[in-house]
Amino acid sequence: MSIPQELRDAAFVSKAWPYEEARKLLKRYPDGPPAGEIIFETGYGPSGLPHLGTFQEVARTLMVRHALSELVDWPSRLIAFSDDMDGMRKVPPGVPHQDMMHAHLDQPLSRVPDPYGCGHSSYAAHNNNLLRQFLDRFGFDYEFLASSDCYNGGRFDPALRSVLRNYGAIMDVMLPTLREERRQTYSPVLPISPASGKVLQVPIEVLDAEAGTIRYTDPDTGEALEQSILSGGAKLQWKVDWAMRWVALGVDYEMAGKDLIDSVVQSSKIARVLGARPPEGFNYELFLDENGEKISKTRGNGVTIDEWLTYAPETSLSFYIYREPKKAKQLSFGIIPKAVDEYQQFLAAYPNQPWKERLGNPVHHVHAGEVPPARMPLSFALLLNLVGVASTDDKELLWAFVKRYAPEASPETHPELDALIGYAAAYFRDFVKGSLQRRAPDQKEAAALRDLDSQLGELAPDASAEDIQNLVFEVGKAHAFETLRDWFKALYEILLGTSQGPRMGSFIALYGIDNSRRLIAEALS
Repeated sequence: MSIPQELRDAAFVSKAWPYEEARKLLKRYPDGPPAGEIIFETGYGPSGLPHLGTFQEVARTLMVRHALSELVDWPSRLIAFSDDMDGMRKVPPGVPHQDMMHAHLDQPLSRVPDPYGCGHSSYAAHNNNLLRQFLDRFGFDYEFLASSDCYNGGRFDPALRSVLRNYGAIMDVMLPTLREERRQTYSPVLPISPASGKVLQVPIEVLDAEAGTIRYTDPDTGEALEQSILSGGAKLQWKVDWAMRWVALGVDYEMAGKDLIDSVVQSSKIARVLGARPPEGFNYELFLDENGEKISKTRGNGVTIDEWLTYAPETSLSFYIYREPKKAKQLSFGIIPKAVDEYQQFLAAYPNQPWKERLGNPVHHVHAGEVPPARMPLSFALLLNLVGVASTDDKELLWAFVKRYAPEASPETHPELDALIGYAAAYFRDFVKGSLQRRAPDQKEAAALRDLDSQLGELAPDASAEDIQNLVFEVGKAHAFETLRDWFKALYEILLGTSQGPRMGSFIALYGIDNSRRLIAEALS
């Protein structure tokens, strides 16, 4: 990809967070690129389905990767890593064949049979396949890697030997972080029982670091066993495993949620014990629901990715995820319309901005520099109001209104607008319809409405939104409202049933002057 020099110059000083993150990698390698590639990583636990957290972490990491490509011509790749060697500590609710699943508790997820019977080799393989489908759905550029393949295939063996060589130093890192009771049984290495197949939480003794052998007491039989931890004979505890993976895969960059700050600190210490430099990255804030509480998969609060995509395009979600990653933000249905419209506003501004401002524009990062033209003649908020007053979700009827406002548009020429009309109809049906409550005008408001109706009748049917907006302004001024905001608020509450709304000139032009006059007549009667 050829990068214009003015873009590259602007990228080196841009305060947009992807560039700030990418510049960490330049400081990591001040003498030039490493011998191989810059490795970005995101992690995934295959005990459940991919979710919004998966999307946002991959999307944000790829934004940093693209920012790096605009700074320097260094090769890089993203590894989407599945920790499918983790033991299944509990059976997820809703999964079929619960009895069979309970029979495999504590076994690696990659060795638990697929309860769905769809031909996958394991429960983890089933969920790993869903993860890849999920990432492919959004066109993410990644390389999938499963922990089971790395452990069983020997890829992690050199790093596992290093863990055994530095066993004491790793214990020195971890033990101070544990409760006294946990310290008595803690081990960084979790052998996998040859008899039961379970991931065992037992103390171990290192016998031969180079051979990879350990000794432990089988909790079921009390027998002392000697066993190799290489080639799938064991896995590591979470924080040690994370550090070992960074070392084995040469990871240069990985971000994580604020709830993993302690894990990042301890894993970074362990990576240094193993003789490597921990990756760059930052801790992003977690999303909150509409009540300000942390979003939880278990509780099901907040918005799922499929729910968001029922009411808005993917670009609006990427836009919302890009902004202020270190600030706790609400993720609820109520913020969707604003996110859609703000995305369109930034998209419209992009072509006329100098490079410095473009690189701070979220759409540059949402679209990895390939920003499409802005072609949306109506806002999402305006479409919601149209659906409300038209009392229909019939797209053909709604298009009849839209063509009055944007005669050049059609479902064929503006498929993104056609999709947005569908999103607006769905959002209105599920979140707005039941809350509309039109009120009657008071005496002063009624006089102003009669005046507005009269003056609208003198306009040409195809009067512009701007001319109509000016007329509405003048009527408000003539009737001496304390502020024009009070006048517009009255229009929203009386005509639309909401406390806030669109530019009235745009709405009347969209809905039609005759239809709008009928709306006023209904309010006055």
